[in-house]
Amino acid sequence: MSLCVLGWAEEFKSIGIAANALWPRTVIDTAALAMLGGIIKPEHCRKVDIVADAACAIFNRPAKTCSGNFFIDDAVLMAEGVKDFSAYAVVLGATPMTDLFL
Repeated sequence: MSLCVLGWAEEFKSIGIAANALWPRTVIDTAALAMLGGIIKPEHCRKVDIVADAACAIFNRPAKTCSGNFFIDDAVLMAEGVKDFSAYAVVLGATPMTDLFL
């Protein structure tokens, strides 16, 4: 995926189309996670909303100056001024587990 982002960012630069990657810092509670059969408990996850909100913030950045980046969801939101991430917790007060691929 990383090579695709870099290639697309360069290929589409002249026409103002951005290509970026977005990764979650923590495990996200999704149907794919449920298929693992309880190996990772939902209470150690964040809701999908955090990725959606981060993607929205990235989409609102100028394509000509924001392309070829590898973003982390909560870092994007911190840059947007978000300080409290408790709304994204599946279980309030639980500590989310760092994503398996980060």
